[in-house]
Amino acid sequence: MTSTPIADYALLSDCHSAALVSRTGSIDWLCLPRFDSPSVFGRILGESAGHWSIRPAGEFDVTRRYVDDTLILETTFRTGSGVVTLTDALAVPRTADGHDLGADAPHAVLRRIDGVEGSVDMVIEFRPRPEYGLVEPLLCADEGGVITRGSPARLGLSCDLPLDITSGVAHAAFTVTPGDRVSLALTYADSSHPVPALMSPPEIEEALDDTMQAWSLWSREHQGYEGPWKQLVWLSGRVLYGLTYQPTGAIVAAPTTSLPEEVGGERNWDYRFAWVRDASFTLNALWVAACPDEGDRFFQWMIDAAATNVARGAPLQIMFGIGGEHDLTERELPHLEGWRDSAPVRVGNGAWDQAQLDVYGELLDAAHRLRYHIDFDATTRQFLVDVADAATRRWEETDQGIWEVRGGPRHFTYSKVMCWVALDRAIKLAELLSAEDRVPAWTTIRDRIRSEVLARGWSERIGAFTQAFDGDELDASVLMMPIVGFIEATDRRMVSTLDAIDAQLTDPRGLVYRYLGADDGLAGEEGTFVLCTFWLAQSLALAGRPADARAVMERILPYFNDVGLMAEEVDPQSGDLLGNFPQAFSHIGLVNAAWAIAEAESQATP
Repeated sequence: MTSTPIADYALLSDCHSAALVSRTGSIDWLCLPRFDSPSVFGRILGESAGHWSIRPAGEFDVTRRYVDDTLILETTFRTGSGVVTLTDALAVPRTADGHDLGADAPHAVLRRIDGVEGSVDMVIEFRPRPEYGLVEPLLCADEGGVITRGSPARLGLSCDLPLDITSGVAHAAFTVTPGDRVSLALTYADSSHPVPALMSPPEIEEALDDTMQAWSLWSREHQGYEGPWKQLVWLSGRVLYGLTYQPTGAIVAAPTTSLPEEVGGERNWDYRFAWVRDASFTLNALWVAACPDEGDRFFQWMIDAAATNVARGAPLQIMFGIGGEHDLTERELPHLEGWRDSAPVRVGNGAWDQAQLDVYGELLDAAHRLRYHIDFDATTRQFLVDVADAATRRWEETDQGIWEVRGGPRHFTYSKVMCWVALDRAIKLAELLSAEDRVPAWTTIRDRIRSEVLARGWSERIGAFTQAFDGDELDASVLMMPIVGFIEATDRRMVSTLDAIDAQLTDPRGLVYRYLGADDGLAGEEGTFVLCTFWLAQSLALAGRPADARAVMERILPYFNDVGLMAEEVDPQSGDLLGNFPQAFSHIGLVNAAWAIAEAESQATP
C-alpha cells in the first residue's frame, strides 16, 4: 500500500507536465509529455507503478525549500555523518521574456547531488514503469547512463556513476563529501522519435542554470503583491502558473489523479484537465498574485475548444482536455490499489458532459476582470456574446452545480447567481463586445434572476442562503455571493449566512465543509474543503471584519506543507491533506483571501 502522506510531496513543473517529489527524495509521480499523459512514475497510486529515488543510505533528517522565487526544489539531508543537498527541477529553456516560460520545454528532469559536510553514503533507485505501471521496460546500459526500450515512452537516464541493472531497476551506491557533485537527468521521447540523447554533467548544469534564470525572470516580471502572507501569495502565483499548459494556455485543476477525498473511499477523480470554472478562477487569482497577460491565450484556447458548440446553441462544456479535447470519458485502472488503498484509480473524468450553469458566469467574470489584457477580436466578441445569450436561455434549468454532484440535478443557488454574473458582466462589457443592442434583454433577465435568488434561495427558517432553491441545506458556495457582487457582504441576510456557515458548516478546527448531509449521489464522506475556508475569510473581509477574516486564515494556513503547497481538502479527524495535489482551487483561495484582507485592513486604518 502506498502510504506516503500527500503533504510530503513537492511540485516540479515545466508548464507542460508535472512531477511530485517526496521528502525522501523520490519522484513518485511524473507524466510525460503532458499533464494528462500516462505516468512514467506513479508510485503515489500503487507500489508497482514506478519511482526514481535519491536518498542517503541510512537514517536522515530533511529540510526543503524552493530556491529563491522558482519552482526548483532543494532538499537537504542531514545524517549522523554529514550533510548533502539534492536539487530537482523540470527543465525549461532560458528566455528573454518571462511570458515565454515553458515554451519549447525539453521534457527533462534534472537532479543534482552536492556534498556539503562530512561524508554521506547515497543510493539511487531508478524504476520507470510507463503506462501507469502496466509496462516494465527493458533497461539497457549505454555510455553515460541507461536507455529504456519496450514502451511508447522512450527514456534516457543520464548518470556517470556505475549502475547495476536488475529486473527493470537501475541501482547505484556511492559516497559524497564536501565539493562532490553528481548530476543526473531523465530525458524523454515518444516512440516516433529516436531514443533521447543522454546529457553530460556540464549540459545538465547548463540546463539547471537556464531553468533558474527562466523562473527568476518570470517572478521578477510578474510578482508585485506586497500585502500580508506575501511569500505564500507569491508561491501560489508560481504554482498556478506551473499548472498552465504553455502550448495552449489551458490550466489544469491539479496535476494528479485519484488522490482521494476520503481515505479508502470512492471519491477519487482525475483533475488533469481544464475546467472552465477553475481556469477562470485561476486567471482572476493571477491578476493579484502574478500577471494576467496570459489571459488572452486562455481565451483563445477556450474559443478554439468551445465556440462552435455554444454558437449552435449547445451547452458550454464545463471542461476540456488541455489540448482542447472534448471527450474525457472516464475509466478505471484496476491494477493500481490507489493511495492508501483508496480505489478505484480513475483516468478521464465523467463530469465532462454534466450540465453546470455556473460556467457562463465564471468565464464572463474573468473576461471582465482581464478586459484590458484580452484581444477582443471579432471571434472573441462573438464567443462571449454567445456565452451571455446561453445564460439567458438556460438559467431556469436544473444542473449538477459547482460540486459536480452525481445525484439528480437541482436548482442550485450558486448556479443561478453565476448566471446573474454572466449577464451583469456582459452588460458591463457590452461596448467592448459591440453588443449594446442586447443590453435591454440581458438586463431584464439579470434582474429576474436576482429576484428569484432572493426569494427562493433564502431560508427564513435557518436564517441563511441555501444550497438550492426552496431548501434548508447550507452550502459554502453561497459565500461567493458577496465576492462576485451579487449582494453586499454587510447585508443582514449575508451577515446571517456568514455566521451560520461559521457555526454549522465547520469542523472542530473551524475549517469549512462544502456541505453536510446533502445527497450527492456518492457513498462515504469527505474532508473539509480548503477553498471554502478561504471563501469565508474573504467574505468576512468584504463585510468589514478583517480581524475575523484573519482568524479564519490562521485556522487553515498551518495545513500548508513545508514548501507552501496545499491539497483540495483536510481530513477532519487526522488533519492530513486529502484530494489531488497541489490543488489550484486552494491556492486561488489563499491569493484572493489575502488580497481581500489586505484591502479591508487598509480601509480600516485611520
